[in-house]
Amino acid sequence: MHRLEEIWITLSVGLLLVFMLIIGYQTFALGMGPPSHKETIDPQEVDETEPFDDPGVKETGDNEYEIVMTMQAFQFTPGDIEIPAGAEVTFTLATKDVTHGFQVAGTNINAMVMPGHVQKITHTFDEPGEFLILCNEYCGIGHQMMSTTITVT
Repeated sequence: MHRLEEIWITLSVGLLLVFMLIIGYQTFALGMGPPSHKETIDPQEVDETEPFDDPGVKETGDNEYEIVMTMQAFQFTPGDIEIPAGAEVTFTLATKDVTHGFQVAGTNINAMVMPGHVQKITHTFDEPGEFLILCNEYCGIGHQMMSTTITVT
């Protein structure tokens, strides 16, 4: 093997190892791994399964809230949501029918909610304002009307 080939192979393997170490560090030490779909739910029984039997905003601690939300044919339940500024919010999401998207405009919240799985996302709303929630996965003929708002006061 030529000396230049050995150098390029060594550099390539070295770069691959560095990238794998960076991704491993981010995943395990910083908790930035993709969701693992640990929690599952029967999509036919979302309305009867806790916590989705009582969707809405629940205060879980000092300036900490959980928003339990279900999605179905072109609607989010609950509709319009109001929370205080600076609140850490955990969205607990499930769908009753097809795959829906969950995107909060103006933030980095963007998730896919699939039937049979519970999706959880945590975000802190530092600035007051009105944030639009959109379904960004095509879910049927009324998809373009599937939206609601979060008002941060």
